[in-house]
Amino acid sequence: MATDPDIRRLLDIMARLRDPERGCPWDIEQTFTTIAPYTVEEAYEVADAIDRGDLAGLREELGDLLLQVVYHARMAEERNAFAFADVVAAICDKMVRRHPHVFGAARVADAAEQTRSWEAHKAMERAAVPPSSEGVLPSALDGVAAALPATMRAAKLQKRAARVGFDWPDGHAVLAKLEEEIGELHHEMVTDGSPDRIEDEVGDLLFVCVNLARKLDVDPEQALRRANRKFERRFRSMEAARAAAGGRLEGLSLDDLEVLWQQAKGAERPGD
Repeated sequence: MATDPDIRRLLDIMARLRDPERGCPWDIEQTFTTIAPYTVEEAYEVADAIDRGDLAGLREELGDLLLQVVYHARMAEERNAFAFADVVAAICDKMVRRHPHVFGAARVADAAEQTRSWEAHKAMERAAVPPSSEGVLPSALDGVAAALPATMRAAKLQKRAARVGFDWPDGHAVLAKLEEEIGELHHEMVTDGSPDRIEDEVGDLLFVCVNLARKLDVDPEQALRRANRKFERRFRSMEAARAAAGGRLEGLSLDDLEVLWQQAKGAERPGD
């Protein structure tokens, strides 16, 4: 596969950085495991730039993310496993295979039908995978990465289960389950349940919350990021109001803090 001159330069830079004799000591000693956290971090920084509408920042963050792909491909090439060109070829083949309505004779009516077609292609690809050497059969849950953020992974697991019919009929049914889980958590709290039991019940509660978001067509990860931004904005507003009065939040009563919180809420425009 011919390589674009721009990406070729980046590949050459990475090869030089990893050169055992002339490279960078830090880059040379890195492994897939040590680089993986940076890969995850860079993906989040891309999402953050998008959330902020920062296109200049997005350009830079996309470059950082691309570097992560090149880094992993270089380490794989050093092991004679695969190279960057193989990564590109594989994703190109996958995109063509999963878009028969664009590159073939198939037809789809709209984006929703394409989403169903995409998921059907993925399901067929998973079903075609033979059992592992340990005899483990393919599962509808295969391919949901364990390293995903917990809310994102919960939503993906729930979507996979829903495809085989294991799902709540609607959001109202999930709300009922949510109330049940709150009751179970309350029981553990008032009966001095063990930390392990309380953690288990909190986990169940969060899992159901993700299920409710899914049934309402809300991205739970995005919703929580939005809630985080809102909390941070209002808390900083409380700090600013207190500083303008010549003081700090520390030492105020909970009632006084609540007054500042309500003022911060009231100062926001609807929809903020």
